[in-house]
Amino acid sequence: MERYIAFDIGDKRIGVAVSDPFNTYALPSQTYFRKGFKQDIQALASLAKEKGATAIVCGLPVNFDGSDALQTQKTRRFIDELVQAVDIPVICEDERFTTMMAHETLISEGMRREKRKNYVDALAAANILDGYLNKINKR
Repeated sequence: MERYIAFDIGDKRIGVAVSDPFNTYALPSQTYFRKGFKQDIQALASLAKEKGATAIVCGLPVNFDGSDALQTQKTRRFIDELVQAVDIPVICEDERFTTMMAHETLISEGMRREKRKNYVDALAAANILDGYLNKINKR
């Protein structure tokens, strides 16, 4: 049985989400606060193992028109290192609008700004994973 974990990789925080047991939807899990490149890679590799993930889905930030942004390069470098640290597939998924959607959801729920930053990345990771699950479940 497949089990997915998703990461929304940012400069300061990484949102984490996992799939439900039937891979129909994503559940926001946690926000990992970055400590240092190598340490972050090891922490995410351990998290994937701990959650029993059979594949990792990473959000890839691109410009509105689909072209690479500076953040795309940083994220690709991180993903390349993560691939070396795990023995399961790592999949890149377009993450356009996922953080914006997460902010809108939290605002609509009346969450205050200072509290939102603790949840927004995990919710963005869930949006990334939902997009991926919708794609594979249509096949």
